[in-house]
Amino acid sequence: MEEARAVGQLRSQRLANLLGCCCEGDERLLVSEYMSNDTLAKHLFHWETQPMKWAMRLRVALYLAQALEYCTSKGRALYHDLNAYRVLFDDDFNPKLSCFGLMKNSRDGKSYSTNLAFTPPEYLRTGRVTPESVTYSFGTLLLDLLSGKHIPPSHALDLIRDRNLQSLTDSCLEGQFSDDEGTELVRLASRCLQSEPRERPNPKSLVTALIPLQKDSEVPSHVLMGIPDGSAAFPLTPLGEACLRMDLTSIHEVLEKIGYKDDEGAATELSFQMWTNQMQQTIDSKKKGDSAFRVKDFKTAIEGYTQFIEVGSMVSPTIYARRSLSYLINNMPNEALGDAMQAQMISPVWYIAFYLQAVALLALGKENDAQVALKEGSSLEAKNSTN
Repeated sequence: MEEARAVGQLRSQRLANLLGCCCEGDERLLVSEYMSNDTLAKHLFHWETQPMKWAMRLRVALYLAQALEYCTSKGRALYHDLNAYRVLFDDDFNPKLSCFGLMKNSRDGKSYSTNLAFTPPEYLRTGRVTPESVTYSFGTLLLDLLSGKHIPPSHALDLIRDRNLQSLTDSCLEGQFSDDEGTELVRLASRCLQSEPRERPNPKSLVTALIPLQKDSEVPSHVLMGIPDGSAAFPLTPLGEACLRMDLTSIHEVLEKIGYKDDEGAATELSFQMWTNQMQQTIDSKKKGDSAFRVKDFKTAIEGYTQFIEVGSMVSPTIYARRSLSYLINNMPNEALGDAMQAQMISPVWYIAFYLQAVALLALGKENDAQVALKEGSSLEAKNSTN
């Protein structure tokens, strides 16, 4: 839990950030941002339609270096088993570093792959990961990007010493870069792979070295990856459009209008419980929240709904949705996102839960994730209208 809290505080557009965790009984669950477009290993080693372009490979290298620099600046310099499977692509095909490698999960001595050819030499001696070990692994990733295959560092260094760079370079990249660009990337990789840890560059130096190499910086990643539109337009319903505009007044009107009819089993449970005296406190807190929500007293609505939720005798996706909107109106997007996700957990195909997630994500500046939630909400709303 301590590790999850520490890693969960990191927030960077270069990371697939940790969203939450579960530690109850024997249950252990880590939840990160959803990356929908596979791993670097898939696009680099097992591509189906076209190989990754040189400009995109340079972008991957820079974004990873920036991710490591950010983590180092936040006191999380140790990354366990950095490899092409730890690099994930989001909806727009921007590469991000998985947050899971930041967890201290190496007490069993298995932080690195069992393939010793790719393991930092000092790790073989001590069994400990250091910031310099991470730089060594970054060097192996640079070799992956350059060669298009997983090439052992010792073999690569032999080719570099023999100036046999042609054998080191992916033949699919022919004509995409100059000799100077290729030589510079090889030079940087060889610096990362120095046998003496102190001779390797730090993440900040890696970023500084990679920035001048960037090509087609203004071209979106999905275009460089050969995808016509990484965030293809999709039709939004009027409610979806209101969410995209972050029109909280319109969303309030919708939630007030539909009431509890989308609560599925919970609405029946609520009606039954109203007849039992033992649940009077729960019902009173619900009434308090509903009355305040109706007249747009959203702070009081939060209080009432919180009292209802804390009793814990029943669950209602509508109450979580209403409190989510109340949080949004009170400029509390993180809390709003949490409630919207709770509503979805209770009612997995309820479009309102996805729409509220989208608005909260927009408020948090996570536009790509918001688009995914909007698309899902719009799709579910359309299915709901046809049933």
